[in-house]
Amino acid sequence: MPPHNDAPSPVPSYAWSGSRLTSSNSIYLEPRFNDSSSSSLDLSEEHVRRPLRPGIYVPTLAFFHDDTEDLDLATIASHAVRMAKAGVAGLTTQGSNGEAVHLSHRERKMVTKVTRDALDRAGYSDLPVIVGCGAQSTRETIELCDDAFSSGGDYALVLPPAYYKGLYKPQSTIDFFNDVASASPIPILIYNFPGAVAGIDLDSDTIIQLAKHPNIVGCKLTCGNTGKLNRISAATTASTLSDRGSGFMCMGGSADFTVQTLIGGGSGVICGLANVTPKACVKLVDLYKAGRFHEAQTLQVAVARGDWAAIKGGVVGTKSALMAYFGYGGYGRKPLPRPTKQEALNFSHGFQELVGIEKML
Repeated sequence: MPPHNDAPSPVPSYAWSGSRLTSSNSIYLEPRFNDSSSSSLDLSEEHVRRPLRPGIYVPTLAFFHDDTEDLDLATIASHAVRMAKAGVAGLTTQGSNGEAVHLSHRERKMVTKVTRDALDRAGYSDLPVIVGCGAQSTRETIELCDDAFSSGGDYALVLPPAYYKGLYKPQSTIDFFNDVASASPIPILIYNFPGAVAGIDLDSDTIIQLAKHPNIVGCKLTCGNTGKLNRISAATTASTLSDRGSGFMCMGGSADFTVQTLIGGGSGVICGLANVTPKACVKLVDLYKAGRFHEAQTLQVAVARGDWAAIKGGVVGTKSALMAYFGYGGYGRKPLPRPTKQEALNFSHGFQELVGIEKML
């Protein structure tokens, strides 16, 4: 977990209202995208029908045929349905686990469309699909948002650009997100993942400022900074398991701090671990929601151990574990390496405890 270099945000004044605190100067006191919005965005009824709700979101893997490295569309579809059956709140395509950087624009559209179609056919037409749309230019990022919309995606998850990090001014990133949000046909979530963007770590003040845009509806904090999450969730009156709030989704980015996210007022997590053990991740949220805090804390320990295996092994280890325990997964696209027999055994061992729990649920 990176050091907490986050600057403190201005402290709003709070008043007690029912079961939770509300801010007298909170950014979001009304639901988003109402008729009085000044936004000129043309959001279709189909997309509005799939609101984001608190819980577990899975950044799904992209699967390939071993011999050709072509997309394995049948496995992409069946995996999406397996996740939905486990009770997750939504799916995310084109993330790090989905090897978005290894896919062409055409392939990215295909993965999202296959995922959406599979969910619809299986009776999960209300399950939202978030689509990773990160790129290095504002122009291409907007193009990816357009592609996500046309492929059936409901929301876009956007990383800040980082290739020319040394040339950007502090305002450059703010302008980037505002420009993308204004042009995107679907709402966007800010993706704060310093490890993937040359160490760029958006602070709470920046995210709170950006969250005022009517087409920015959430954030994913893979930085692991729960203090930052506390500040953002309070300032935006984020949705929680017990209160819809403003509708803003303040999401953790890893399963190993699920309970911490929920305690801090967050909306849930988008976690790669759920590709292997979705039921265990969902159970953790359900225990917390039911007030069974000791059981939730106990399961969180097991989830954190399993997530450490996922973090260390990345997409290579996650696919290896899927192959070992569920009979599918395959390999990443080159130049990602294929694990040796010993590495595959080590990956399998790292997930063993949590998969045992998964299979009992």
